[in-house]
Amino acid sequence: MMNRYVNARTAGVLLLSLLLLLLTGCARSPVLLESTKASLTPQTELTEVPFFAQTEYQCGPATLAMVLNHEGVEASLDELIPQVFLPGRDGSVQPEMLATVRRYERLAIPIRGTMDALLTHLEAGNPVVVMQNLALPAFPMWHYAVAIGYDLPDETLLLRSGEIERHRLSFSRFDATWARSQRWGFVVSQPGTLPEGVTARNALEAISAFEEQHGSEKTLSSWQAFSERFPQNPTGQFALGNALYADGQPEAALAAFQTATSLDPEMGAAWLNLAILQFQQARLADARASLTQAASLEGEWQPRARQLLETL
Repeated sequence: MMNRYVNARTAGVLLLSLLLLLLTGCARSPVLLESTKASLTPQTELTEVPFFAQTEYQCGPATLAMVLNHEGVEASLDELIPQVFLPGRDGSVQPEMLATVRRYERLAIPIRGTMDALLTHLEAGNPVVVMQNLALPAFPMWHYAVAIGYDLPDETLLLRSGEIERHRLSFSRFDATWARSQRWGFVVSQPGTLPEGVTARNALEAISAFEEQHGSEKTLSSWQAFSERFPQNPTGQFALGNALYADGQPEAALAAFQTATSLDPEMGAAWLNLAILQFQQARLADARASLTQAASLEGEWQPRARQLLETL
C-alpha cells in the first residue's frame, strides 16, 4: 500500500510539473516599452549580490539575507529565519518580509509590477526580491527569489533562487509565475536614498512605515530625498515639515508646510501646523489666516483650529 501511494503521488507530481511546463511554455513574453529597450544595456548581472541557499520552505529568509547583506547589513540566515518564517504557513508573508527589512534600518520599497520596472531597477544596480507562484492559481506554491540580472537579446532573467545561485529563466516563463503573485516585488535601500523608478505612492508608504518603526530623526533624510524626487507631492512636503520640526528646524518646517498648502489648499493638517509655527514666531496675522483656512476644512484638525482661532 505504501509503495502504491508513493507511486501515485509521484505520478501526480510529474503530471502537475508537465502541466505547468505546458502552461508556462505557452505564455507570451512580456512586451517592453520602446523607451525601456532604448535605455537598457543589453546585459546586466549584479554579481556582487551574495548567495544564501534556502532550506526547506525558507526562501523568504534566504532572499532577505541576500539583499540585506548587499546593502551592507550583516544578517545571517539563522537570525532571519525566526523573524520572518511562519511554520504554520510553511513560508513568509509579504508584510513580514517588509517589516523585517525595516528592523535592520533599511527601506523596503515595493516596485511597480511591470517587467519594465524590474529591468530598470536591475540596470540601476538594485537587486529585486520577487514573489512567484510556481504552481497553479488554485494550488499555489509561493516562492521568493532575488532577480540579479537579465539578457535582453535572449529575453532571459537571472535569479538567485532556492538552491540555485544563478538560475536563468526566460522572460515569458518568469512573468507567468510572477503574474500569479500580482507581480509583487521590492527593493531595499539605505535611509536617505530612493532607487530610481520607484513610484511616489510606494516610496511614501515605505518611508511612513519606516518612520513608525524608527521615529522622525532617523527618517528626516528619507523625507528630504522624497521631496527632492517628488517636489510636487503635498503629502511629502507635509511629512518633511513634521520631521524638520521634530529635528529642531522650525524655519525649514514652516517653509515645508507653506509648500504643502500651496500644492494642496485642502490639506487642513498642513494649514494647522503652519499656523502653529507662525504663532510661535509672533506672526499673528499670518497665523490667524492659516487657522481660518484650517477651521473651514472638515477633518480631525478642525476643532483644534477653531479653538486656537478663538484665542487670537
